[in-house]
Amino acid sequence: MEQALPHLIFAAGIGQLSVLIASALVPFALDWKKELGGLSRLHRQLYWIYGGYVVMAIVAFGVLSVRFAAELAGGEALARGLCAYIAVFWGVRLALQAVLDVEEHLSSAWRRAGYHLLTVAFVIFTTIYGYGALH
Repeated sequence: MEQALPHLIFAAGIGQLSVLIASALVPFALDWKKELGGLSRLHRQLYWIYGGYVVMAIVAFGVLSVRFAAELAGGEALARGLCAYIAVFWGVRLALQAVLDVEEHLSSAWRRAGYHLLTVAFVIFTTIYGYGALH
């Protein structure tokens, strides 16, 4: 597994950047313009800010994983710490899959497939980076 870890981290980096495609569709799929329209301007702005920070974190995780896959797999303290943080990030997101009330939004086969594909991706990311943190 240790020989494969740099390749797995690289692939996970590409996977994380790919997750941003789904992320970009969320405001349209969930009709944020209408749904958030009743909130005050500040609350709408904060919603976009929080979303922006999540996107920036995922971009950073993806770019760092692609560019520094070997270093992240190397087992140095900083690499293990970053892997641990990324594993916790995706592990929390995975846990949220169990409690988010998404059923009404899974209105087509494509949306259901995408939702389940994202769940698998979150499991994979958590596993790869968890291994990177602990090895």
